Amino acid sequence: MAKKSAIEKNKRRRRLVAKHAAKRAALKAIANDQNLSLEERFQARLKLAEVPRNSAKVRIRNRCEVTGRPRGFYRKLKMSRIALRELGSQGLIPGMVKSSW
Repeated sequence: MAKKSAIEKNKRRRRLVAKHAAKRAALKAIANDQNLSLEERFQARLKLAEVPRNSAKVRIRNRCEVTGRPRGFYRKLKMSRIALRELGSQGLIPGMVKSSW
């Protein structure tokens, strides 16, 4: 099980991303628009720098829903390889059978 503080920090980041997504997208569109003047684009960059860093989508860490483990993460199932193996062995994941030969 991962540290509770790390899991909560990631949840906080997810909330910030959702809260500031529209504002960040608008500012980035202005900053990258080549048709606008250099001054307007620079002002957009300055405003973008004022938005919290943790509101960037890149800063979210994929974590297992079951254990909170950050490594060995399967996006499709939203869990780590270890949790997937344990739940698969117990027969709790439909269609998954642990191979043995």
